[in-house]
Amino acid sequence: MSSTTFLPITISDLFYNTRGIGIDDFTALVLITLLTAGYFLRGIVWDKPDPYHHVWFERPQENAGAARNQETRDIAQKLEEAQKDVVIFWGSQSGTAEGFANRLARDLHHLFGVPVIAADLSDYDPASIALIPKAKFAIFIMSTYGEGDPSDNANELWSWLRSDKKVDLSNLRYAAFGLGNKNYNLYNRVIEVVTQALDQFGAKSLLPVGRADDSEGATEEDFMEWKESLFSMFHNDLHYEERHVEYEPTLSIVEDESMTSIDCHLGTPVPQRDIKKQVSVSSPIRPLSVKVSKELFTTPTRNCIHMELDLNQYPELKYKTGDHLGVWAMNPDIEVERLLRVLDLQEKKDVPISIASLDPAVKIKVPTPATVESLFRYYLEICGPVSRDTVLALAQFAPTPSAKELLTKLGKDREAFNSHVALNHVNFGRLLESAVQAGGSWRHVPLSFVVETLPVMNPRYYSISSSSIVQPRQAAITAVVSEERLKNSLQERVPGLATNYMLAVKQSLNSEGGPQPHPHGLSYALDGPNQTLEDGKLQVHIRKSKFKLPTASTYPIVMVASGTGIAPFRGFLQERARLKTMGRDVGRMILFFGCRSAEEDFLYQAELVEFEQTLGDSLQIITAFSRQEVNVDGSKVYVQDRIEEHFLSISKLLLESGAYFYICGSASMARDVTRRLGGCFEKENGWNEGKMRGWLKQQKTVRKWQEDVWG
Repeated sequence: MSSTTFLPITISDLFYNTRGIGIDDFTALVLITLLTAGYFLRGIVWDKPDPYHHVWFERPQENAGAARNQETRDIAQKLEEAQKDVVIFWGSQSGTAEGFANRLARDLHHLFGVPVIAADLSDYDPASIALIPKAKFAIFIMSTYGEGDPSDNANELWSWLRSDKKVDLSNLRYAAFGLGNKNYNLYNRVIEVVTQALDQFGAKSLLPVGRADDSEGATEEDFMEWKESLFSMFHNDLHYEERHVEYEPTLSIVEDESMTSIDCHLGTPVPQRDIKKQVSVSSPIRPLSVKVSKELFTTPTRNCIHMELDLNQYPELKYKTGDHLGVWAMNPDIEVERLLRVLDLQEKKDVPISIASLDPAVKIKVPTPATVESLFRYYLEICGPVSRDTVLALAQFAPTPSAKELLTKLGKDREAFNSHVALNHVNFGRLLESAVQAGGSWRHVPLSFVVETLPVMNPRYYSISSSSIVQPRQAAITAVVSEERLKNSLQERVPGLATNYMLAVKQSLNSEGGPQPHPHGLSYALDGPNQTLEDGKLQVHIRKSKFKLPTASTYPIVMVASGTGIAPFRGFLQERARLKTMGRDVGRMILFFGCRSAEEDFLYQAELVEFEQTLGDSLQIITAFSRQEVNVDGSKVYVQDRIEEHFLSISKLLLESGAYFYICGSASMARDVTRRLGGCFEKENGWNEGKMRGWLKQQKTVRKWQEDVWG
């Protein structure tokens, strides 16, 4: 058999058909064939893409971050390598517990010289806690959120402690502080469960567990009180000697004018480590165009915004009905300029700076390289009130004796501090400004102190108020613009950070008469860094939620909402109305909705009427208007009252039809709804407290009782 029979048929034919043609024609035909083959083999045989091409465009600090991810997950080994005696574990959802852990680490080192590390719980294997030697010890600072849930970064520890494994923690000494809110039914449940498990496994507690209660805004003072008892334990029981040293930075911040703006982070959000780890829960952060923006109501004291964001440009962004949208806000111009001015940094605001950790165990919490302005505008929370700890620490940098005297008094006198905060809403810039005469500056405050002290910017989360079935590529959110009036000046307002920023974006997109100013005179860099947000965009990401409709549309549902708590239920009703129009069966629905009055803040009133028309007898809407209606005893009417009035219908759906029960709104409302419902079951069904508690636990276990609450 001829060897040419092993060639592809097309090439065999080529050689067969070339007999009888001239050499020039043959050469041309061969060249055409080779060029054609070369074209189709591009990227396979030749011109293959360089797998390391992307490295040319990476920032060096990103590679450093990747290297850090390879660090040990054994906390005992980490303590030994870093030569630390104490680890402060933090479990944080909003960043408060993380901030406390970092502050405590600095304080312990400055006051006692203790080698200490603050550690994200998700960075370490929880089983390695058992390997911490007896000479060292651990501190746990953990928050409770939602329905008694641990923060996302504490889930691994939570599961490990509640497993059936035999654990020996007899070598572990520990202290613990929990963050919670008594408005929630399961106040500080996380720290209680964790410490009970630690004790059960043989660990020794060094002092009583501390608990913060945010229902009255006392979290900061509760932490400081517990911290004082911790310091006393260090001094009296562990025999550490107090030392008095000047400020010791943990960060090095260096100006580098050799860099250009292209080298710097100028405001584009950098995902926090917990968001990076929760890739299955949170989407990437993207700048989304605002396609719809309107006010649902406007009063002299309140505005309510409805916005819809376009997902079409980013196919990877997908949401499901009931999910949350995280909005990355920016600080207003007035506060950015105030802080730059009072720190005497106006001339250097655009100079590139590099930030490095002076302690390998301390992680840098802001992106680097950056500029001072980008830090103050996008990456640090400069608008929140300062802590008493911060006030006292700032006294050492005071530019005048009178300023030092004032800050020392405020830092040491709780009553004086509380009075000053209540009257003036003391954020970092306002504090410095009020402590010196007009034109004075705090140029000697190290920038490292500012970065270490101020919390990082966190996203604000909003329940998505649309259905992913009805509008899969356009996610809606609903938000009341928040503000606080200063008690000593009714004309001056303290604006809520994210909602006022979104209101400014909405005003810039005004279709009638062109862009409008913010109603309270605030201004923002709305175009964003390098015009990434021009033409009305917001930096957002999607976070998955467990607040979901039943899989089967035939299940009945009971929804209880106050104010903007109606947001996810608008999505629920959109979805069921669409299914109804498609000929699908839908279960019975009752919506309890409370607001001030039908004329002022009855959100989505016209849409709710349309839902009633579409869904017919399947939907019943029951309202409570607290400023219009009164109970028999003259008290205001809230959704809790309507729950009691319609208890028989609710209990029938819950006990006989397997209905799902949802609450969205303030935590205090949710707690009262639960309490009132329990009272009705006791009165009408003869249930005692134990039976109610067991039933409620079972409902939550099977996801038939769900809450999305705040405050």
